[in-house]
Amino acid sequence: MDSSSQDRNLPASERKLQKARDDGQVARSQDLSHLAVLGGGALCLVALAPMMLEHIQNAMSWQLLFDVKVLDDPASMQSRLSSMVLVGLAASAIFGLIVSLISMLSTVATSGWVASLKPITPDFSRLNPLSGFGRMFTKDKATEVLKMSFIATMLLLVGFTYLSSGMETLGSLVLQPSAHAMSLLADWLTHGMSLMLLVVLVVAMVDVPLQNFLHKSRMKMSHQEMKQEHKESDGNPQMKGRMRQRQRDIANGNSISKVPKADFVLMNPTHYAVAIQYDEARMAAPRVISKGADLLAFRIRDLAKEHAIPVLQSPMLARALYANAELDQDIPTSLYTAVAQVLAYIYRLKAALRGDGPMPGEPPLPFVPPELDPLSKVVATTDTP
Repeated sequence: MDSSSQDRNLPASERKLQKARDDGQVARSQDLSHLAVLGGGALCLVALAPMMLEHIQNAMSWQLLFDVKVLDDPASMQSRLSSMVLVGLAASAIFGLIVSLISMLSTVATSGWVASLKPITPDFSRLNPLSGFGRMFTKDKATEVLKMSFIATMLLLVGFTYLSSGMETLGSLVLQPSAHAMSLLADWLTHGMSLMLLVVLVVAMVDVPLQNFLHKSRMKMSHQEMKQEHKESDGNPQMKGRMRQRQRDIANGNSISKVPKADFVLMNPTHYAVAIQYDEARMAAPRVISKGADLLAFRIRDLAKEHAIPVLQSPMLARALYANAELDQDIPTSLYTAVAQVLAYIYRLKAALRGDGPMPGEPPLPFVPPELDPLSKVVATTDTP
């Protein structure tokens, strides 16, 4: 079954979340950015307003000055206008820089810093009107429409209520002195803006966890996608098998230096070689200290002969030890009896070479469980219909 037809009800894995993050897909709250821009802008205006008003008042008084000097040098009015424009541009640049910085910090605060050009990369598939029409009726779009409708309704209610309650106050400002009237108007606007920002704050507090929930919902995976990801993470089984075989070959090659410490070597006789060591004082069971196949097996055999280490031909036992025994580990318990028979023969052989006893007869043919012989497994598999 195709993964697209399955229900995506599994939480997204860390790998998928990281991949989505690399593509610029993270949970972002636009309402938090709106709150930061509006709130930061309002605070900047409140903080900078006294200084700005003073500069504007001085500049306006200078601009409205019209005397004999102006008549003699009309170009001075242009210089006045230029200086006032520069002051306005500087104030606007400072205000814009502060608000932009606040907006960036609010965006980073939601899901951290994401460095990706994927969101702004041209995607011509989005120009398809059918797919665009389909994206208009998604769960995210429905949630966005409901949220914007709620925000608009709340702002209209708060604005209408505040205006209705303040109309009498606004009407009485015409009877106040100009300075006092401006101060009262500024206070009235500040309170109104604070109420509006309070509404946006409440919405942002709800929107931040909502966007996290929606993002995780979009990132959910199906069982097939999870299996595919595990397969990609683990790698191709055949490639992993080759890597493990290569690692074993390297380990086996490095173990050749231990062959001189072996008590005896078992061979296949041409494909496998296994070097066995047993020290009753410090080992609970015999151990394979070196093993190899093909050319490596001949190298183990030649090295054993150079150091006068007995080399015996025991095909089944050599194959079983090569396939089932790990380097520098005790041999499998199911092979204890077989190795013990060979080890007893080696002890009699070494005693005879020292002159402490007669020469033993033919090497034993120890019993090896068929399930431990890789050749028996291959034959069984081939004969299976």
